[in-house]
Parts: sequence; C-alpha cells; structure tokens
Amino acid sequence: MFDEIGWGEILMLLVAAIFIFGPDRLPEVARQAGKMLRTVRQMATNARSQLADELGPEFKDLDLREFTPKALVQKHLIDDPDDTAPQRPGHRPLDKGELAPYDVEAT
Repeated sequence: MFDEIGWGEILMLLVAAIFIFGPDRLPEVARQAGKMLRTVRQMATNARSQLADELGPEFKDLDLREFTPKALVQKHLIDDPDDTAPQRPGHRPLDKGELAPYDVEAT
C-alpha cells in the first residue's frame, strides 16, 4: 500500500494534519481513522467470503485480483498473444515484413 508513498510525503501529511486538526484533536482523529479503516477491511473480508459462499465450491479458487483493470489490460493487451490465443486451422502468423491479406472486393 505504501510502495508509492515515500517518507517525505508521509511527513508532509503529518505536518498538514497537525495544522488542520491541531495537536489536541489529532490523536482522536487518528483513532477514528484507524477505526474506519478496520471497519472497511472487515466489510471487504465479509463481502469476499459472502461472494465465495454464493458462487459455490466450483469457484473456490477464483482470484478476484485477476479482474482488476490493470490485470485485464496486461492480460489482453500486453502479454504475448501467441501464448494464449488458440491457432485456427489454416491460419498462420505473418512473417516479419509480410503484409496482411487484403480483399479488394470487401472494401
């Protein structure tokens, strides 16, 4: 989670929090933020377990991280399509420099 946020940014957020909330209210705000984070994590865990229960045992090994936008883009646009795409009979990949077939009547 903190792999993209450095120590300088965290320090800047702490200084801003002290100015915004003041040193007297800062501990209470931090406690409320921690409580809210625990509640959100618990809700996510409950939703994940409920989804697994509803889908049944055949989806027990389903990894929801495969359906994030980043994973979908990498799978469908970045990864090598020759590894995953089934070859159709009669079709072959183009050689380097070879032009794709062009049908004059179709255009």
